[in-house]
Amino acid sequence: TLMTSKALIQECSGQQSKNTTSKSKASVNAKTTTSFATTRLRCSRIENCVVIWADRNIDLNNSDCQNTIANLRGIVNQVNPYTTLGECIEWLNENKEETVFIITSGALGQQLVSEIYNMPTLAAVYIFCGDKQRHKAWAKKWMKIKGIHTAIKPICKALQLDVMQCNQDNISVSIIGMNE
Repeated sequence: TLMTSKALIQECSGQQSKNTTSKSKASVNAKTTTSFATTRLRCSRIENCVVIWADRNIDLNNSDCQNTIANLRGIVNQVNPYTTLGECIEWLNENKEETVFIITSGALGQQLVSEIYNMPTLAAVYIFCGDKQRHKAWAKKWMKIKGIHTAIKPICKALQLDVMQCNQDNISVSIIGMNE
């Protein structure tokens, strides 16, 4: 059966609804073992989403930066902050398995997007800047740019929806592949 992303995320994090708990009590050990193995396979898929935060002004000692990273880690397990274009592109070239969501400053983003746009693992780009108008013209040329934002909360909301959609797509592919 096809699980919702919310149910799968609960299952992967060890949370269970009352309905799931009562069903699992009635399970046979062999079925439970198989179910656990299947869950682990599916859970590993969810962990294939990575957020890259590319901004020359990232200061990991700054409390705002720490809070931003904490908020992002509430959505995905892996958040990689980079302050240079080279570091970011190097990581992208070395890691071809993960689905990547990039949050970037406007200035760095303009350079970065043109370099990485055609990478198949790039799912979406979110521009995080102080001046939306300044970056609208170049950003509208790139379909994978999901928005230009001046605050992290709207980015987190959009990212959460996009990651959930990505996970649903991966779950559907996994289930089809496992039944064949």
